[in-house]
Amino acid sequence: MKHRGKSRILGRKAGQRRALMKSLASSFFVLGNITTTQAKAKEVRPRLEKWITKAKNPTLANRRILGATFSPTVVKTIIDRAVLFAERRGGYTRITKLARRQSDSAEMAVIELVK
Repeated sequence: MKHRGKSRILGRKAGQRRALMKSLASSFFVLGNITTTQAKAKEVRPRLEKWITKAKNPTLANRRILGATFSPTVVKTIIDRAVLFAERRGGYTRITKLARRQSDSAEMAVIELVK
């Protein structure tokens, strides 16, 4: 039985999953939106929300938490974008479903910032 199995495995080992989530998040913060599979979008969304919440209050401790995962340029971008959500209490991202990918029929989605 899989007790407490709340995260998606995504066909990868733990280290590869962490690297994938970091890469997706970095791309998301730099570009503003990314197109990926629905499973990856649903898995990365809670992490993005937590990082944006940290960036809304850019204390030294929160900057260091973000800096442990992202490069300094990405941290600056996250903090600059988090200013837009100063009054918002959550729900910073939106997942929109797209047509299936033609090559392997995977369910695709776009994850983007809510304006």
